[in-house]
Amino acid sequence: MIRRQRSIPWIHRYYRPIMAGIATIGAVGTGYLTVVKLTEGAAACSTGGCDVVLSSPYATVFDLPLTLFGFLGYLSMIIFAIAPLLLTSPEKKQLRASLKQWTSWFLFLGGTAMVVFSSYLMYLLAFVIKALCIYCIASALFSACLFILSIIGRDWEDLGQLLFTGVMVTILVLVGTLGVYANVNNPRVETTNGYAISTTSGAAELDLAQHLKQIDAKMYGAFTCPHCQNQKQLFGKDAAAQLNYIECHPQGENSQTDLCMKANIQGFPTWEIKGKMYQGEKTLAELADLSGYQGDRNFKNSSEEGH
Repeated sequence: MIRRQRSIPWIHRYYRPIMAGIATIGAVGTGYLTVVKLTEGAAACSTGGCDVVLSSPYATVFDLPLTLFGFLGYLSMIIFAIAPLLLTSPEKKQLRASLKQWTSWFLFLGGTAMVVFSSYLMYLLAFVIKALCIYCIASALFSACLFILSIIGRDWEDLGQLLFTGVMVTILVLVGTLGVYANVNNPRVETTNGYAISTTSGAAELDLAQHLKQIDAKMYGAFTCPHCQNQKQLFGKDAAAQLNYIECHPQGENSQTDLCMKANIQGFPTWEIKGKMYQGEKTLAELADLSGYQGDRNFKNSSEEGH
């Protein structure tokens, strides 16, 4: 009597390529944000909240961008997913089976760690940072998909061991995460101490600041943004205090996040002058030209370059 061989579910056949594809998209996104963070640039973000997140104290771990660790996590998942698929020769069949077994566990461990950490980041995003970051939300969805696929992609012989391992990984990730962020209690105090305006204001800086205020020019920024601090340094302490500055970071002093989102601010600093938006640092001469300033241009800090 001929026994029919049980057909293999399609998800068992293709879950590894699917996971590799999802992880590749995640790696591209986190890699892009890592470059933005390291170059202190502005992320392409329709909500305007991505730069708020990137400039928050939660975006740096061990003096490195958090997105870099996300990139490495996605890269690891790609390697675990495709490693057995690269062994195609018949003589390596046993090695391939062994590699599938081990990497299945690595995919589950990695997927569990990523979904737990992403869940904590979603909590921070919603209740602490209070900013809408499409990259963060997408990454959380990718992590959830990887976690689910790592479970349904194969038949697990011992579900009890799988559950126990998942619980242990969850506890370790939560304890480690809370430990890493234990000192991030008052980001405003920790960050602003290093950003005091050290330059002084000349008569020209004061006149330009007063002119910008009179025409209702606005500077949108975040207290954690180095470019915003550089911009204020150009004006000097007294002149900077006269600027119509709008704080976009939800944890900043006198935060006006709603105004920033309504204005669709996508990078810091952003100047709103006569109804037009200008993103990035500007020299005082550039601001004078954009605003139609006709006064004294003998700026003390004119040697500083804007970006």
